[in-house]
Amino acid sequence: MEVGQLKEIHRYPVKSMGGERLDEVELAQRGLPGDRAWAVRDEVRGGIRGGRKIPGLMNLQARYLKSPPIEGSSPAEILLPDGGVLSTGDPDIGDRISKAVDHSVTLWPLLPADALDHYRRGAPTHQDMEKEFRAMFGRTEDEPLPDLSAFPPELMEFESPLGTYFDAFPLLLLTESALRSMQEKAPESKYDIRRFRPNFLIADSGSSAEFPENEWEGRRLQMGDAILQVTVICPRCVMTTHGFADLPKDPQIMRALVREAGGNLGVYAKVEKPGLVRSGDAVVLLD
Repeated sequence: MEVGQLKEIHRYPVKSMGGERLDEVELAQRGLPGDRAWAVRDEVRGGIRGGRKIPGLMNLQARYLKSPPIEGSSPAEILLPDGGVLSTGDPDIGDRISKAVDHSVTLWPLLPADALDHYRRGAPTHQDMEKEFRAMFGRTEDEPLPDLSAFPPELMEFESPLGTYFDAFPLLLLTESALRSMQEKAPESKYDIRRFRPNFLIADSGSSAEFPENEWEGRRLQMGDAILQVTVICPRCVMTTHGFADLPKDPQIMRALVREAGGNLGVYAKVEKPGLVRSGDAVVLLD
């Protein structure tokens, strides 16, 4: 059954920085080649960090000048808020990114999965772990924390699945229907795609569901030559509320997400069958 059409493809060379839009991509087992192939390390509290802890990263933009390989971290270009342009190989890149985000960081390529200390979480901001999780997920004291039982258990100890800089799974899918539903429910906020950073934005299918992708959880989708396994609905974090570029800081984004969608928006997926995917491809539910 056709459930939509692939409208936009997005890749993010550096974790938590803005990315680039593609017309087509050859999906590999680990997702989009070059997606989240770089990340910054917090040189104050330790650990690989993203926009949850260092919001200034969201004001930077990254892109590839040449198509990246399936594995590893190939050179990328980073655009600073002041218009400066860096290469991931520049010797002073850590200092320049640190200045741009007002926090001491270094830039790292992917390391092997057995580099445990590299991927281990840094020191928490709050010693009380419930307070820490509420800060990470942007939840107030009267709001429920997300259910993370379906996520890889290693994420309690490590910032990402070992050998990757993904939050949890290689791909994130979001429908226009879901974005529109939230915009209608909370018109005082701006539900801009840049806040939610999907790899695939899927155009309307005619479904009457407010969040049609939620019905795909645990099922398989075909896009072009590739087949995806939809793993779990995506619980959203405080990153969606940060201000960057022309978007204001807006904690009401999370208030509305919790109230209207259980704090979730979009679905995670992994690749069952690699293959070429193009903007405009039909999105077909296989089972």
